[in-house]
Amino acid sequence: MADLKVVDSHFHVWDLGAQSLPWLEGTDGGITRTWTFEDLEALYGRLPGVEFAGGVYVEVDCADPIAEDGIVYDLMARHGRIRAAMLRARVSPCMRVPLHAAGVREPLHVEGSPRGRCLEPSFIEGLQALAAAGMPFESCNRVSELEDAYEAFAQVPEATVILNHLGNVESLDEPWCAVMRRFADLPNLYVKVSGYPTADRGFVSELLAFARETFAPDRLLYASNWPVVETYSSFEEHFGLLRDAFGDDGDFFMNNAVRAYGIAL
Repeated sequence: MADLKVVDSHFHVWDLGAQSLPWLEGTDGGITRTWTFEDLEALYGRLPGVEFAGGVYVEVDCADPIAEDGIVYDLMARHGRIRAAMLRARVSPCMRVPLHAAGVREPLHVEGSPRGRCLEPSFIEGLQALAAAGMPFESCNRVSELEDAYEAFAQVPEATVILNHLGNVESLDEPWCAVMRRFADLPNLYVKVSGYPTADRGFVSELLAFARETFAPDRLLYASNWPVVETYSSFEEHFGLLRDAFGDDGDFFMNNAVRAYGIAL
């Protein structure tokens, strides 16, 4: 029997034969290929003492998100361990939300998203609509706009918000630390522990210590960010560092994600 059950709260898969992902042109080419859910299952299968209980598909910022909705529907029909999907929508009170989505992500970190987007009245009204529907919002933000994000989410404290990649942390400077402390005061905000480079082990140690000191233990989510993790670390290294830091904490590696996304296992 496995020592540790894992729900991966943030993974991507894509098929470049069927989808266009323009943002891949800005990477080094190392992840510019098709990635399948079977690939991810195989990686977890090689981790000793780990049972992969499933994961949360997060939209891939592709050129055609409507087509992605159909692709993900088919994926979920074939793979029972895809436990939830966060699909793309432009947040507003009349947003389009596919029936098979657990919630939505509007990428706020991409070039096409203007500064202040999350403070627009339609966005705030959209957060209110998501809260009323019991659906989480998946938030990926530029570091320079985390204060804007906090101001937006503080206006709708009843909304479940899942902050990606420790706010896309770049350094443990005081502005980042200060806004993360403010996020920690929001009653329904979760944070994914992912997205940071691992070469500087001192930085990683300080970052994980800060996260654990700042956020309640029921607000931190394990996430691989696979396969994008391969651009700044590796799946195995990232998982190993987190297991070293959190031990076999079932809340961090599974239960918190189950609660945040309303997953039924």
